[in-house]
Amino acid sequence: MKMNGGLGPEAPSCAARFRVTGAGRAPGLLLVLLLSGPAFAVADPKEMLPDPQQEARAEAIGSQLRCLVCQNESIEDSNADMAKDLRAIVRQRVVAGTTDQQVIDWMVARYGNFVRLKPPLMLSTALLWATPALGLLLGGLAAWWGRRRAVEQGGPAPLTAAEQARLRELTGAE
Repeated sequence: MKMNGGLGPEAPSCAARFRVTGAGRAPGLLLVLLLSGPAFAVADPKEMLPDPQQEARAEAIGSQLRCLVCQNESIEDSNADMAKDLRAIVRQRVVAGTTDQQVIDWMVARYGNFVRLKPPLMLSTALLWATPALGLLLGGLAAWWGRRRAVEQGGPAPLTAAEQARLRELTGAE
């Protein structure tokens, strides 16, 4: 046993006390993965429908609808209060026997095509679908125009002797 400068036995280092081998980590990692699975489902089990087929339909419909608060998540993936309300409406309509398309049509009538994660291609949504291509086109045109202008102007002027000396001083080059 090591003595700590006459103050008593030295405690093992923190690393020695908590050393875990690769084989010792596997059961803990497996346990974490198994227990985290339900965290990806509906936040409140009371929201789930007792009939598994109806619940599967409600989840499929909800995965097509955008959370109006988060705006880039489906209502099934979001924990926002608005998403929770929309999930409840979807489940009520599924239990009432409406078709998937009727539920989606009701949501679109109430909130517009924005509520769909993948809005249909229509005249009113054409700009929404074309925006990425327009952005790439405009960016490409701007780069081409800037490059053409630089070539026409002959590029940047060469450094003066004073600027070259200052550059050598800053970079330490001889």
